[in-house]
Amino acid sequence: MLHTYLMWGGFIIFILGLLILDLKVLQKDDHEIKVREALAWTGFWIALALLFNAGVYYFEGTQKALEFLTAYLIEKSLSVDNIFVFLMVFSYFGIPPKYQHRVLFWGIIGALIMRAAFILVGVALIERIHWIIYVFGAFLIFIGIKMALEKEKEIHPEKNPVLKYFRKIMPVTKEFVGHDFFTKKGARWAATPLFVVLLVIESTDIVFAVDSIPAVLAISHDPFIVYTSNVFAILGLRALYFAIAGVMRLFHYLNYGLAFILIFVGIKMILADYYKLPVSAALGVIAGVLAISVIASIMFPKKGALPPHGMPDKR
Repeated sequence: MLHTYLMWGGFIIFILGLLILDLKVLQKDDHEIKVREALAWTGFWIALALLFNAGVYYFEGTQKALEFLTAYLIEKSLSVDNIFVFLMVFSYFGIPPKYQHRVLFWGIIGALIMRAAFILVGVALIERIHWIIYVFGAFLIFIGIKMALEKEKEIHPEKNPVLKYFRKIMPVTKEFVGHDFFTKKGARWAATPLFVVLLVIESTDIVFAVDSIPAVLAISHDPFIVYTSNVFAILGLRALYFAIAGVMRLFHYLNYGLAFILIFVGIKMILADYYKLPVSAALGVIAGVLAISVIASIMFPKKGALPPHGMPDKR
């Protein structure tokens, strides 16, 4: 029990330190994140995750290390879907590039808290109601098929129930007020468009969590492995966004690869009581599918693909 508390306590302190460093140092001045800077930070977060994975191997053994690496790869690959939605949301609301990093930072803080709740509930359900794994597995297969058949992603923030309710209880300014989320108009506080976008991103992350958490639970039921893999994937999401947002549409086969992965882990979850596929084999399948998707996208580019910068501002 003491070992478990030390692991959780050490990890939480480490992550809080990184977040404070990010907020107080890296975000000290608003600026547009360039591709070179984003790639450097993407490499940093991936290296940090792999270093943590080495620590898991040293203290917990090969099996747990493989579970972490596989779960991290699933979360990292599924986060590409988040990036496309972030791109559309920022374009829809016309968010200046220099403020996007700040919105994503606070969006990730919320995501870390919500993911913890989702994971605790998911693990508890599997431990107490074993047949729920079949429900999770079937759900992943359904989402995978839906993703494979989906032609174009669309967002409709004006239909977002959280946003509609928020607008009823608090006024929203039409203009930005620097990087502030709130501003005072006379004697009353009002939200700025940046906070509206933050609400949209937080609410859409709930949808992504519903997809990704069951997928990771198909690999491991250990809350520490599931949550830490989620955290490292989420922390690297901002840098990954700025690194690949400009070329997202070039990887048009990646969507099919992600759909296959969801269907694969769904089937793995359903068959877990009858045949336990080794985690190393699952890792090989997932890595192979991602590699094939990216290579196929590069070798067979989509005709007439427009860069994301050409998306209209629908404010």
